[in-house]
Amino acid sequence: MGRRKHAPKRGSRAFSPRKRAKSIVGRIQYWPYVEEGPQLLGFAGYKAGMTHIFMVENRDRSPDFGKEVFSSVTVLDTPPMLICGVRAYTKTPDGIKPLTEAWIKDVPEDLSRLLKSPPKGDSDRAFEQISSNLDEIAEFRIISSTQPREAGISKKKPELMEIKVGGGLAKEQFEYAKGLLGKTIRASDIFKPGDFADLIGVTKGKGWQGVVKRWGVKIRQRKSRKHTREVASLGPWHPARVMPEVPRSGQMGFHHRTEYSKMILGISSDGPKITPPGGFIRYGVVKGDYMMLKGSSLGPQKRLIKLRKAVRKPRGLAAPNITYVYTSQMKSG
Repeated sequence: MGRRKHAPKRGSRAFSPRKRAKSIVGRIQYWPYVEEGPQLLGFAGYKAGMTHIFMVENRDRSPDFGKEVFSSVTVLDTPPMLICGVRAYTKTPDGIKPLTEAWIKDVPEDLSRLLKSPPKGDSDRAFEQISSNLDEIAEFRIISSTQPREAGISKKKPELMEIKVGGGLAKEQFEYAKGLLGKTIRASDIFKPGDFADLIGVTKGKGWQGVVKRWGVKIRQRKSRKHTREVASLGPWHPARVMPEVPRSGQMGFHHRTEYSKMILGISSDGPKITPPGGFIRYGVVKGDYMMLKGSSLGPQKRLIKLRKAVRKPRGLAAPNITYVYTSQMKSG
């Protein structure tokens, strides 16, 4: 007898079921642990497009160490974010629960339209409640708002994002978060070139696709029975059901995903310098702050991508030396 053919389902089953994301904005469900003093652990930006650069290889274990190498990069438009609230969490048997929160007094007009019920209450009173219950507080998070009017997209409605305050004692975190309320933060305040970040967002949506494109099933021969772009068999008679190992048609793309340890190659506030003539395809002009990430990233242009300090801490590297950035004519990323 010949060897039994082993044909498992293609792709990772860790993401099953492959269904559409509930929201177009990603959700950070875990934050890394840091030992240094109080600091913010995340930021957000809009994907503008891709280009390529030449840089000096800074990985000492690479055979090209010290040489000029080519690398593709993703450009994120990262306008400053407004700190509009501080939220304190307490630890319960069912996980962390919010204790109280303090908001800025004058909520911007764009943000007030986003909120169904504008926050009410005195921030000083909320801070007094937090200071009297510091022993019970598990963590602090700031409520930040994006400012799409300062980005290159024609969008007015901002997005809200919680960013955890990590490092230091509870009292230090409280004073740090309290001092940030009402101010704006930039990507350069949290990340620097050479750091690694995790990207959280929603991938490109490709709609309903068949088994050939969705799972990489081999196309059957031309004289096959019935169809050629389907699996040959759905399984045995017993058990009388389709097993999860069988590739099937369904939704492809628009999934919530996390990309780990993306290297930040550069951060700058001179957006027109990176913008090609006529702007990025399907995006436009980067007006101010931007960030360059090594390689590709999830999502189409204009998609909001959340950045988090790397959970899987890679080996530290020095900031890369970029010798050339291509800006003549961009392609969509």
